[in-house]
Amino acid sequence: MTTGDHAIVAEGLRKEYGTKHALAGLDLTVPRGTVQGVLGPNGAGKSTLVRILATLLRPTAGRAEVAGVDVARHPDEVRRRIGLLGQHAAVDEHLSGMQNLEMFARLYHLGARRARSRADELLTRFGLADTGRKPIGKYSGGMRRRLDLAASLILDPEILFLDEPTTGLDPRGRTEVWEAVRTLVGGGTTVLLTTQYLEEADQLADALCLVDDGRIVAEGTADQLKARLGGDRIDVVVRDREGLAAAASVVGMAARADTVTTDADRRLLSAPVTDRMTALAETVRALAAAGIEAEDIALRRPTLDEVFLHLTGATGTVTGTYEEASA
Repeated sequence: MTTGDHAIVAEGLRKEYGTKHALAGLDLTVPRGTVQGVLGPNGAGKSTLVRILATLLRPTAGRAEVAGVDVARHPDEVRRRIGLLGQHAAVDEHLSGMQNLEMFARLYHLGARRARSRADELLTRFGLADTGRKPIGKYSGGMRRRLDLAASLILDPEILFLDEPTTGLDPRGRTEVWEAVRTLVGGGTTVLLTTQYLEEADQLADALCLVDDGRIVAEGTADQLKARLGGDRIDVVVRDREGLAAAASVVGMAARADTVTTDADRRLLSAPVTDRMTALAETVRALAAAGIEAEDIALRRPTLDEVFLHLTGATGTVTGTYEEASA
């Protein structure tokens, strides 16, 4: 691909603070009109990457282009083309939603009439028109983040940086932000998303990269990353711990698995499978025929949580969920 095919290009980015590094030669390309997820533990370099790409920080070495513009040579031109939603709310709680957006628009040098018109457009776009006159202090967490997102779009940017946008939100608020992001991407906006919520990355990202110690340690789609840990597995929780060994033998034969792992404390056994639904049906029948009672049987794929912990050596904290089909 040529540079013109990419919204973001980073080559050999380094950021050092004395003898310590935040980025250690990071390379990244993001195609236009996609969502690029960036995962990593605290201190991995995710926010440093965003700050460099958003012209808030100069790299020690390397180069980066955003929307085809060099971030170090032409930062003002880059700023005209991007929006940024940081980890913490930027809105003023004493002002209304309308007043906040008008203030941001005026800071972008829009005239009074255009600022009011743009604020109205964004409040409607993000489902906040009926609350636009209320003080932000009366907004829910999800509403505040949607307003924050609206403020980052005053100039209708080509590229939007979302740095852990749903931290601290409840599931409803997180879903509201996700829907807003999907709408933006559907309209052609390119998004770079940093997050510690693996479900969020699964929901939104077209491609993912895992950052650890200032470097990208793996990249690909969510399915590609999960495939690095193998295929599907079947998990069985037996009612009696004493029956775990017998259940492992039955499940191994039913699922045609070479190995079955067991966890006596959780009364859990797990085996790899190739044909998901056939293995599930055969396992249920085999356990019933052997008189072994199971409290739960589930098919699952490797999770991003497991991929992350495997590739980063179990450093850092992330939040993820299993993909399951329980019987």
